[in-house]
Amino acid sequence: MGWTDERVENLKKLWQDGLSASQIAKQLGGVTRNAVIGKVHRLGLSGRATPSKPARPVFKAPRPQRAVAQPAAPRRIAEPMVAQAPAPPPVRYIDEAPGSATVLTLGAHMCKWPIGDPSTDGFTFCGRRQDDGPYCSEHARVAYQPAQAKKRSGPNELARSLRRYI
Repeated sequence: MGWTDERVENLKKLWQDGLSASQIAKQLGGVTRNAVIGKVHRLGLSGRATPSKPARPVFKAPRPQRAVAQPAAPRRIAEPMVAQAPAPPPVRYIDEAPGSATVLTLGAHMCKWPIGDPSTDGFTFCGRRQDDGPYCSEHARVAYQPAQAKKRSGPNELARSLRRYI
C-alpha cells in the first residue's frame, strides 16, 4: 500500500501525538514500523509533543539494609612446625585476629592475605582492616618489596654480564 496524502497527514498527526512507530504502523495498517520510521525521516518530522511512553511516577523503593556477617570464631588446627625466619611483631587491632575471615565472611575492607593451605578445612584469610590495597599493613610489607637500587655499570659489571653469554 502506498503513501497517500491522507495517510501522510494521519502519520504526521499520530507522530505529533507521541505515538511510537510501531503504534502508528498498527493504526495505519499495511505498513511496517520501519516504513513509518523511513517516512518520518523523509518528511523531516522532528520532535514530538509528548513522549511515546506514558509518564509513570518515579518511585524507588528503599534498599533493604545489608546484613553484616559476624566473623566466625577462629579455628585452631594443629599445623606442622616449619622453620621460618622470625617475623616482626604484627600490628594488631583490638578486635581483629588474623585468620578470622573465611571466603564467606571476607568483606570489601578486609585483608585478603591467605593463611594456610587452600585445600584444607582450616584455610582462612587474615581479615584485619586493610589500609590501602588488598592487604593490611603487615602483609603489605611482605607482599610489596621496595625497589632495589640500580647497580652502577662499571667495567667489572660489564665483564661479568658478558661472561654469561660467552
